[in-house]
Amino acid sequence: MKVIIVGGGAAGFFTAINAKEMNPDLDIMILEKGKKVLQKVKISGGGRCNVTHACFEPKELVKFYPRGEKELLGPFHQFMTGDTFEWFEQREIPLKIEGDNRVFPESNSSQTIIDCFLHTADGLGIEVIKNCGVNAIEKQGDRWKVFTKSKEFIADKLVIAAGSSKKVWDLAETLDHNIVPPVPSLFTFNIKDNRIRDLLGISVPNASVKLLDTKLEAFGPLLITHWGLSGPAVLKLSAFGARILAEKQYNYKVEVNWLSRPTDKIQNVLLNLKKKQPRKQVILRSPFEEIPKRLWERFVLASQINNAQNWADLSHTQIERLAIQITKCVFQANGKSTFKEEFVTAGGIDLKEINFKRFESRKHQNLFFVGEVLNIDAVTGGFNFQNAWTGGWICAKALKD
Repeated sequence: MKVIIVGGGAAGFFTAINAKEMNPDLDIMILEKGKKVLQKVKISGGGRCNVTHACFEPKELVKFYPRGEKELLGPFHQFMTGDTFEWFEQREIPLKIEGDNRVFPESNSSQTIIDCFLHTADGLGIEVIKNCGVNAIEKQGDRWKVFTKSKEFIADKLVIAAGSSKKVWDLAETLDHNIVPPVPSLFTFNIKDNRIRDLLGISVPNASVKLLDTKLEAFGPLLITHWGLSGPAVLKLSAFGARILAEKQYNYKVEVNWLSRPTDKIQNVLLNLKKKQPRKQVILRSPFEEIPKRLWERFVLASQINNAQNWADLSHTQIERLAIQITKCVFQANGKSTFKEEFVTAGGIDLKEINFKRFESRKHQNLFFVGEVLNIDAVTGGFNFQNAWTGGWICAKALKD
């Protein structure tokens, strides 16, 4: 039984290795268009490879997937985060959980994961052909003919694991599959505003960020960057709002509550300071330990409070303005910037056309899709790799028969 896997990334290798281990009689070949394989694994997590995320309940894990939440619930009951830990530890690659629940190899090097895949695939006799981009795919009876620049291949079963590739999506369309148009996901918000100008690196631990004129809101650490706003809260909002923001042509308003606390509660804190510290200058010290001094100074000035004013000098209107700066701080965003090198796309093979018990096409028997070629994506933190491992394992189980 000949199996061809198109794509030498995380999903492709994981599928190939598991399929061969489940059925040693399979003849498996990986076709990779580039000079090197597993390149996204290499750069993931700043070169450390964020293997998965320490969330061990399927119903909780799926909430991190803006696209794929419903479809992945069943698969996660078959191969989950704990299974990922076990899989790597069986191959003498212990994993560790960091404070934010991201999971990395204890070696702190993505090369550990790459070497594991390459060594295991080689030991199993899986053929890997590089510089071998696929130009066309044809169905010939019950088999598949794969055309490359230099050679043609015949397969009994075909797995597409080529990631967010327009060329591969075009090939899928020739096989009557519908493609949900791709748009960027996981990006920072480009904002030019005096309140955050030159505050690069300043962060707060638990902000809430709303996309105005929508129901979308995200919570978590917020980071001021050269471009504007980033951090987990913004990246999560960008993922869940990917299509809405694309429709708005990345011209949108965001509202930030820097403390994730109600306006009236913050206003009461400020009124108490007016009573308890009447002679202290407002601008000198942030009364909230979560808000750094330089950011506090910007809020004070934006509330039309001058450098010399004491708490006793503040009018009720000024206190109200200051509370709003802290809890309902509205920014105009124009554009986006890719989050590090980890560009993620929302879009791909329409999920209605996939049987998620096997990750097999509903239109063609023995045609499978795994990884980011599907219209599945997640927030940052190891979730996209967990989708690759789960899909690869279930697909491998389907291939072994």
